[in-house]
Amino acid sequence: MPEPYVSIPETITVHLGAPSSNAQNVTVPFADYIKNVASSEIYPTWPEQAIRANVYAQMSYVLNRVFTEWYRAQGYDFDITNSTRYDQSFVPGRDIFENISTIVDDMIGTYLTRGDSVEPLFAQYCNGTTVTCPGGLSQWGTVPLAEQGLSAEQILQSFYGSDINFVTGAPLSPNLGGSFPGVTLRLGDFSEDVRTIQTRLNRISTNFPNIPKIYPTDGVFNADTERAVRAFQRQFNLTEDGLVGPATWYRIAFIYNNVKRLSELNSEGLTLSEISRQYPERLTEGMSGPGVQLLQYFLAIVGEFYDALPRWQAEQIDGIFGPQTREAVAAYQRLVGLPITGVVDRETWYALLSTYQSVLLAQPEQEWLEEFIGLPETFLVKGMRGEAVRKAQQLINIIARGYAEVPAVTVDGIFGDATESSVSVIQSLLGLPTTGAIGPLTWEGMADLAETVLAGSQSARGQYPGYPVGEEAT
Repeated sequence: MPEPYVSIPETITVHLGAPSSNAQNVTVPFADYIKNVASSEIYPTWPEQAIRANVYAQMSYVLNRVFTEWYRAQGYDFDITNSTRYDQSFVPGRDIFENISTIVDDMIGTYLTRGDSVEPLFAQYCNGTTVTCPGGLSQWGTVPLAEQGLSAEQILQSFYGSDINFVTGAPLSPNLGGSFPGVTLRLGDFSEDVRTIQTRLNRISTNFPNIPKIYPTDGVFNADTERAVRAFQRQFNLTEDGLVGPATWYRIAFIYNNVKRLSELNSEGLTLSEISRQYPERLTEGMSGPGVQLLQYFLAIVGEFYDALPRWQAEQIDGIFGPQTREAVAAYQRLVGLPITGVVDRETWYALLSTYQSVLLAQPEQEWLEEFIGLPETFLVKGMRGEAVRKAQQLINIIARGYAEVPAVTVDGIFGDATESSVSVIQSLLGLPTTGAIGPLTWEGMADLAETVLAGSQSARGQYPGYPVGEEAT
């Protein structure tokens, strides 16, 4: 059976009426919700395999609603309604049939997918008597099939097709109150949440060509990402500020759901490579991207000063969370007395960041670089402005004194074409990808090159320093 890539929410919020009605919301445990729906829609006297087939469809349906944030992406504060015109039958306070309760408890953590897609199938169904739904499951129609000896899986395949998969063992997770990361995403940010936005905008742009493509989708909020966000905001009448706050985040989610038809039986589907946000606050084995690269960078620096931690080579800082990274994380957790999981949660991340900063402060020979080193939490990309960009430009000009191939730039705090071009040349010197963006490895490499140039330009009394006297030295 396929591995589960979706978590089961501990609770689900149900709107007791049509979506736009002024009705009450109730929040109930997920298992209790499914037991209520099953007891409201099917009969306890049905054969067990018919009941199981229906529970599979009911759980997959509601998990699709939760996974796609179908209602929350439209600005509602609930996960599903109890209006059978739109969703499932949920009757507050109703009695639950004992055998249905037992079956649901046994099946929690199961759902359907189709083909290579990883999202829960929008398992449309109807009672099959007063209402029919072509392509969907007929609830009453499951009974004769079960009486013929078909299993729940065979029954479901007869309705949904032979390419459906049966996922089991999906973990339970606390509700996160919606997928919005809690902070507005903007130029210079990097995270899996940024990669989620990049991936979704690229797919949306296929249907709306005025939205430019973003390449690469690496989790770095660069100028291309900002241009795409602004174009999306223009297209859908949002404030055109290039920022991804809650309104833009959920509007992107809603449009993405629609162009991918994620809430339809004939969904285009999501591949595993498109699933970039399951636990946005965690880094785990198998993940990749700038966040992992930054983690490895921290571990490498800290590892130079603690014998209990492994040593890293530059080529091992590759942005791929493999076994070596997991072992290094576990070693760090052991060192500082955190639970040894090999997984980077918020507590581990901030502890490692604090250790890294302490290591920098303990290196007196790098005091001259204190104003330059220590900004790896932010990627510098074209289009940004501010003091961090100004400091990067100062480093570029120091390097330019010793490396003729590096063009000097105007120190104006504006990351424009000239700064990007010079950064690309420096990255080539360092053997790094020539992205023109300043990430942790580029920042550290620039600092090392600048230190070399300054050390090499120290002159004896009366000696010509090698560059015009009076030129800005910092």
